Amino acid sequence: MLRPAAGVYAFYDGRVEGHRFASEPNWVDEGALSLGVASYAIVSGAAALVYDTHVSVAHARRIRAVLEADGARTFTVVLSHWHLDHVAGTAAFDDCEVIACERTAELLKSDRAAIESGSLEGPPAIDPLVLPTRTFRDRLELELGDVRLELVHTDIHSDDATIVWWPERELLFCGDTLEDTVTYVGLPADLPTHRANLETLRRLRPGRILPNHGSPDVIAAGGYTTGLIAATERYIDFLLRTREDPALAELTLREVVATLESDDVHYYEPYERVHRGNVEAVRRTAQ
Repeated sequence: MLRPAAGVYAFYDGRVEGHRFASEPNWVDEGALSLGVASYAIVSGAAALVYDTHVSVAHARRIRAVLEADGARTFTVVLSHWHLDHVAGTAAFDDCEVIACERTAELLKSDRAAIESGSLEGPPAIDPLVLPTRTFRDRLELELGDVRLELVHTDIHSDDATIVWWPERELLFCGDTLEDTVTYVGLPADLPTHRANLETLRRLRPGRILPNHGSPDVIAAGGYTTGLIAATERYIDFLLRTREDPALAELTLREVVATLESDDVHYYEPYERVHRGNVEAVRRTAQ
């Protein structure tokens, strides 16, 4: 558990050398723990907002127990998007309001059977999958105790991304819209849209940014600067250029990071696999 700011909790797991969630191939290790993953909570008095419920119900129960021990009595869950490592623990909050944008709710509902059987992205299954109880379109203002928060739907990383903005603190909880070392590209055809929508984040003028995938040391120290937005823009530009310049596609992630010119990007070797997958996905869309 990390405390990047007053009233803010970061529940972090992963980046532990030699440790695996399970011995067989699984989405928890490959998509989350190998890269490091955090879920967040904001607490105001007895009210807590939980931003994503982590990679398992056990993780989520731990989150709830910690927050209850610190005085939280009512919980609101906000889902950053539909990907499994963000919704897996929601059953630990099945007696609470679960908020998501309309697109997240649509995707979870359509894939519910496959997610609960473990056939969508392989094991482990998420059963039961708790669906959102409240949805919004575009923006939603929330009152959490004495705190005013804004939920914003955007299309970055996935077309159902929800970010949490805390205006008074200039603090942005960005989900997977930004990552350190680099963004994961699931929808390469949408990269130009993702690139354009990063301006949505910049217009907020955040003082600090807390991503779900990033360095635990940076998160513990308070998070990233807007340099992470600029670095993500440069990385997307690089990926798009690989369509026309095959030589760029051969660069390693370490070599690419050196061109991003950002103190907010920290090379982490397991992201080499992510980068190689990104390059191959982008080049396939150009064929």
